[in-house]
Amino acid sequence: MATQYGQSGQYGRYEPYDGEHEESYGAHGVRRRLPAVLLEPVSGRHWRELAYVLLGFPLSVTLFVFTVTMLSVGAGLLVTFLGIPVLAAGLAACRGFGALERARARGLLGLEVRDPEPLRVRGRDGQAGPMAWMGAVLKNGSSWRHALFVLVQFPWAVFSFCVTVTVWAFGWTMLTYPLWFWLFPMYGGQGGLQLYGDDHHRVYLDNPFEITVTASVGLLVTLATPWIVRALTTVDRVLVHGLLGPSRLASRVVELESDRGVVVDTAAADLRRIERDLHDGAQARLVALAMDLGLAKEKLREDPRAAARMVDEAHGEVKTALQELRDLARGIHPAVLTDRGLDAALSAVASRCTVPVRVEVDLGAARPVAAIEGIAYFTVSELLQNISKHSGARSASVEVWRVEDRLMVQVVDDGVGGAELSGGSGLAGLAERLDAVDGVLVVDSPAGGPTRVVAELPWRAS
Repeated sequence: MATQYGQSGQYGRYEPYDGEHEESYGAHGVRRRLPAVLLEPVSGRHWRELAYVLLGFPLSVTLFVFTVTMLSVGAGLLVTFLGIPVLAAGLAACRGFGALERARARGLLGLEVRDPEPLRVRGRDGQAGPMAWMGAVLKNGSSWRHALFVLVQFPWAVFSFCVTVTVWAFGWTMLTYPLWFWLFPMYGGQGGLQLYGDDHHRVYLDNPFEITVTASVGLLVTLATPWIVRALTTVDRVLVHGLLGPSRLASRVVELESDRGVVVDTAAADLRRIERDLHDGAQARLVALAMDLGLAKEKLREDPRAAARMVDEAHGEVKTALQELRDLARGIHPAVLTDRGLDAALSAVASRCTVPVRVEVDLGAARPVAAIEGIAYFTVSELLQNISKHSGARSASVEVWRVEDRLMVQVVDDGVGGAELSGGSGLAGLAERLDAVDGVLVVDSPAGGPTRVVAELPWRAS
């Protein structure tokens, strides 16, 4: 089994071809798939797609007429004040039509499209009055995209309807020809469907060979009809997804707002952690140190030996406080990371781990931006702490490399496994921190180990 990591953030496993599943690619696989092809014309998916196309024609005609009328009347009345509310009402109706089309695509095509961004109605005084609502509708790009969908979908719906009805009716009519050809009256001893005829020569489909050929052609067309309808509805999927869903810009804005919230929460949590460590660690030691030095100063004349012992103890407390401050600063952004980069900084972190850790950094002379370096360092530091505390591993490895414009970090240990990206865990917090900069964290940790954690970060912050 092999594992591959890609620039796109996908993390998965592939199995080499070993002949075990050969029959799925050979004659047995063809025989298993053949009935599905024969049953496709009567499958539920085909009938739902067929219903979508057939319903689309009357709906598109109605929506097109309404939309063109409202937009034309509104544009013509723009010389007066009445044009603005007419246009706003027409665009608002188009948004309602879009909700109907999304529901129809969801029910019949199985296409899930998120609702577009809602209107942000706010007037100059902060009140949502009629004028603010009309302005929000007219300025909202989603409203105009919904109107564009109605205008573009109408000719396509007419084309799809005509092609679908023609192909579907022709296929089933020819396929069932042996059942109804006898209904045609006999002329001169001949019956059946007349292909060609004039006063001197006529051609009828009336003998067994011609009837069989006709049914065979109908079978082929009937079998091809579901794929033709599917190809037509693929264009509808593109239109619905592209024009009736949220815009890329709006989705990106929502994503950035969410990432900003994560960054703010993470920064606040870091500040609280630093304050707690300072208050409970170095600050408490320094307060105790000041008290001990004060007592030593008072006893200096009365009992020099006791004062010397207290000064010696205070000296030890100073060393401990300095070490805690160094550890705290190292956890934020160590100086070695700024001066010498990830290779030296990660080697220093690995040296403090309770298990042997192999570190391999292959970035060449280039370095990512400081923010990405800091996140990569923090990620490895947290993962190595987890290995020390929870994994029960005997060895671990850290690998860092660059793939085009992505920074890849992989931490592997041979511990007991079972790590999960569940809510509230430390790994979930790491995943949120990486997601805030368009990064990805993937965990592969089966029970019994080994555990493989891969972090993918942009080379430069977005």
